[in-house]
Amino acid sequence: MKDRPVNEMKLVLPSLPENEAVARGCVSQFVSRADPTLTELADIRCAVSEAMTNCVVHAYKNEPGPVYINARLYGNGRFTVQITDKGCGIPDVALAMTPLFTTDRGGERSGMGFALMQTFSDGLKVSSKVGGGTRVFMEKHLKRQT
Repeated sequence: MKDRPVNEMKLVLPSLPENEAVARGCVSQFVSRADPTLTELADIRCAVSEAMTNCVVHAYKNEPGPVYINARLYGNGRFTVQITDKGCGIPDVALAMTPLFTTDRGGERSGMGFALMQTFSDGLKVSSKVGGGTRVFMEKHLKRQT
């Protein structure tokens, strides 16, 4: 039998810098209903912040464009969040996921976004098409609170 979510949230935000905090807050409130540990909640918040920041800075180059957020909670403690943009896309996903790789030469970007998402999730999948946008899918297995 297919694993079905017990709750789901869909959100569309413009890729504005201030909406990074909105995305983080909405996802935090959503997952809080599952009673995650403080560490799990902090991990999810950081990963969502990094994904949203990538949409603002890289996908849309600081121009407004839609960011689609789909979060799901499953009865077994599994939490997933997918963050999708319709921005410029990533020519080489494997290279972009290399820690310290950045296209922001001389800027303030450290090239750690995907590495942080990977560290703070139990699973990360990134797919992208140049000119067609990027999809980041993260999974976290929440420990049951007693």
